[in-house]
Amino acid sequence: MQFHRLLKRYVFCAAVTMLLVVTTESASAADLVISCGSVGQDYEVCKKLTSEWAAKTGNKVSLFSVPNSSTDMLALFRQQFAEKSSKVDVIMVDVVWTGGISDHLIDLSPYTKGIEKTHFPVIVANNTVNGKLIAMPWFVDAGVLYYRKDLLEKYKERIPVSWEEMAEIAERVQTAERKAGNKTMNGFVFQGKPYEGLTCDALEWVSSFKGGNIVEADGTISINNRQAAKALDVVASWVGKITPKDVSSFGEDEALGVFRNGDSVFMRNWSYAWSMSQKTDSKIKDKVGVTALPIGGARGQHTATLGGWQLAVSKYSKHPAEAVELMLYLTSQEVQKRRAIEASYVPTIPDLYSDADVIRVVPFFDSLYGVFAKAVARPSTATGAKYNEVSAAFWNATYATLTGKANGTDSVKKLESDLIRIRHGDKW
Repeated sequence: MQFHRLLKRYVFCAAVTMLLVVTTESASAADLVISCGSVGQDYEVCKKLTSEWAAKTGNKVSLFSVPNSSTDMLALFRQQFAEKSSKVDVIMVDVVWTGGISDHLIDLSPYTKGIEKTHFPVIVANNTVNGKLIAMPWFVDAGVLYYRKDLLEKYKERIPVSWEEMAEIAERVQTAERKAGNKTMNGFVFQGKPYEGLTCDALEWVSSFKGGNIVEADGTISINNRQAAKALDVVASWVGKITPKDVSSFGEDEALGVFRNGDSVFMRNWSYAWSMSQKTDSKIKDKVGVTALPIGGARGQHTATLGGWQLAVSKYSKHPAEAVELMLYLTSQEVQKRRAIEASYVPTIPDLYSDADVIRVVPFFDSLYGVFAKAVARPSTATGAKYNEVSAAFWNATYATLTGKANGTDSVKKLESDLIRIRHGDKW
């Protein structure tokens, strides 16, 4: 009997010990929430990677559903920040948000051990506000020029170097194709409706003509100059000629739709358009080339607007250490390589542009390394919380020029006045 009592006591104590261990482990596991793409490929890739990290670490990760629109996403996060909400731990941050929301994100420098030095310096600089690294680069993007390899070969045309050359080639091929029966052929499509996409396109045009960056790094308003006006006038001259008149209603997907359908010689778009153009339902599969955006005039420069997303940790997270660990995992070289191979995300780590496994899947990464490494950032850091107003004023001025309501000179002059009003004093 004594033995049975001792055995029962041992079993009971062992059970209690196991329960305490399990309870302790459960208590120490963090329950994190991350915002990343909410639809399609973005959602699936994020879900897969966060699930793998959770399985390795014993933590839990849930995905926070966000609106598709970047503007709506920012409004949602600003509302949460105002409430000091801990609802989301790891936040996907647009490259142009950093200056406006930095006060609500933790400084990552104490955690990174210098790993940010392996990423593109231009992106790290964009993510550094008042000396604090408030976001880690996750994937980069930049505007590029897509072209129909088959049509350029057919008409013995070369890949254009300047915008003027692009327009001439586009008109010749468009005319020849229409004579051959392809009445829907256009020369060039881009993002022309009044939204952030037009800011990106127009910054590329202005910068390619060496017309500045709208607002410079020191806060100086520089847009009212001859080269900026010329850039807008040149592009406006294409509308209805080599570019469809309704380009003023085009976003990225509308431009891509025309191009994928075989109805344009050239297209300006982001890198995601490459994988979309190679899908089986694309009429231009295996007929597409990618190159740097043209220079503006004989003395211009190749310019691409910096795009892409970062990962940051909210100041209001209840599990900041675990949130940083998850963020560093997702932005690591190992994971960025997987994302490049599996989903054509553009890495923020230079070493991956010479990685044979990556180049095999996305061949233009290697040749366009310089485009991504030297992409021009929109003036979001310089203008801070007022960037959205600055961008809206810029795209509206550009839209007025494209639609014939104003010429380039008048547009940049009015834009300068609008920006001075938005700045309201000497400082942004």
